[in-house]
Amino acid sequence: MSQTNVRPSKTEAADTVAVPADTVAAPKETVAPPTAPRVEARTQRGASLDVDVREDFLPIQAVEYVEFWVGNAYQAAQFYRTLFGFDVVAYAGPETGIRDRASYVLRQGQVTLILAAGLGPESPVTQHVARHGDGVRDVALRIPDVDAAHDAVTRRGAVPVEAPSSLEGSKGVVRRAAIALYGDTIHSLVDRSRYTGVWMPRYRRVEDLRGEPAGIAEIDHIVGNVELGQMNRWTAFYRDVMGFSQLVHFTDEQVSTKYTALMSKVMQNGSGRVKFPINEPAPGKRKSQIDEFLEFYRGPGVQHIALLTDDIVKTVRALRARGVRFLRVPETYYAALRDRIGKIEESFDDIQELGILADRDDEGYLLQIFTKPVQDRPTLFYEIIERRGARGFGLGNFKALFEALERDQAARGNL
Repeated sequence: MSQTNVRPSKTEAADTVAVPADTVAAPKETVAPPTAPRVEARTQRGASLDVDVREDFLPIQAVEYVEFWVGNAYQAAQFYRTLFGFDVVAYAGPETGIRDRASYVLRQGQVTLILAAGLGPESPVTQHVARHGDGVRDVALRIPDVDAAHDAVTRRGAVPVEAPSSLEGSKGVVRRAAIALYGDTIHSLVDRSRYTGVWMPRYRRVEDLRGEPAGIAEIDHIVGNVELGQMNRWTAFYRDVMGFSQLVHFTDEQVSTKYTALMSKVMQNGSGRVKFPINEPAPGKRKSQIDEFLEFYRGPGVQHIALLTDDIVKTVRALRARGVRFLRVPETYYAALRDRIGKIEESFDDIQELGILADRDDEGYLLQIFTKPVQDRPTLFYEIIERRGARGFGLGNFKALFEALERDQAARGNL
């Protein structure tokens, strides 16, 4: 399909600005409160620092957006609009003065996605897609003072990708910077508080590509996969460089099946609103889901994004009807579910019909389900989650879930 089918609003022309350069019971889950001793930190560059991690020097307000670099941004935007119910709200590309890519901004609830595709083989977007396939390039963080945040994290050892700069247009200014994360992924630091346009300078409003909302409210957490031996490096990065604390640690004994295992630590920011689990493979008899991801993504990257809903039954029913494919655990999982979980507000019949998983911790229960990969490579997928007080991540479901993942791996010849 041609991108000329997108009709930006005539009432809101694109702002102009220089394009920023791209640089490079069940098992109980114990959720620990943030702890913050002084530590001797070894930074991403290898320097040793004495860091007081109790200092909230990086007041992250939210995940501002997640940017995907994809092979065809228009088609990807239509996929997320049609299947997941996102609105396409803005567009940038040659018509707005950006020559090397087309970019679409999508929104549902508090979730904002950017889908960008390169317009030639020399584009860094195109080169990224050639290596990784469609995937997450940027997990952008909303920051009230970009300059102070960038200075703080780079002094602690973060590798700068983009120095603080202003994107100026007729509707205000956006301040942004970026630092390196695992693999080719980055964290942009963004302040849009002084901009009144639809998104950023050089984006035009799109009004004729609305989706049917599916009840997606916000991002619950974003999971990264890294190589064996690298989990502690990146959790230390979040702790010592970005001031996060460890919320929970899953060992390979907790997260294992007959054939495979993984290890995971969940890091959260000072407010607890932003959570980034980090997974690494553990030795096993066969190739784990993490190994498969690393092989097909050609390195570390974002494995899945958990989307929070207030009504998972309604959301999953809508997504299934539109063609979203979900993993399915064996029916035997549900035989003991009532006794394991106890009373819940939802119908157990609905839970079983839709293939939703349930788990309980000391503070309540949660309901969750996982999509199959949303592109041809077995890499990125989504989790739909509803929390009824629980702060955990579904430890009681791990075994059934990973066995379902292994069945799909085996079907692909990758187990």
